[in-house]
Amino acid sequence: MPETDELGYKIKKHQRLAVVDDLRVSILTLAEADEVPWHRHTNIDDDFFCMEGPMKIETHQPEGTRILQPGETFKVEAGRPHRVSGLNNGGCKFMIMQGVGKYDFVPEQGNSAVPC
Repeated sequence: MPETDELGYKIKKHQRLAVVDDLRVSILTLAEADEVPWHRHTNIDDDFFCMEGPMKIETHQPEGTRILQPGETFKVEAGRPHRVSGLNNGGCKFMIMQGVGKYDFVPEQGNSAVPC
C-alpha cells in the first residue's frame, strides 16, 4: 500500500484498495486544511464517494463547486481540472474510483504538485 509521500502532496491517509491495468480504487482521508491540489487526468474519470464529510470538489471548464455529504457521489470527467478538500478547510474521507484507462496526474498550470 503506498504511503502518502508517494502522492506528491500531503494528506492524512491514503489507502489503496485495488489496482488493475485500467482501474484504481482508493480511500483518501484529508485532515483539516489538507487538499488534493488542482490537477486533471488525460484518460480517466474520477468517481468520488463521500464517506465522511462534507467534502468539496472544485472544477474548471466549466467552473463549479460540488459539496458532497456522506453517501453522495460525483464524477469528474477526464480532462477536467479539479481540486478536493473538506468543506471550510475541515477534514473528510472519500473513496475514489479512477478509470477506465491509463492513470496520470497532470498538475494544473502554475501548480507545484507532482504526479502520483
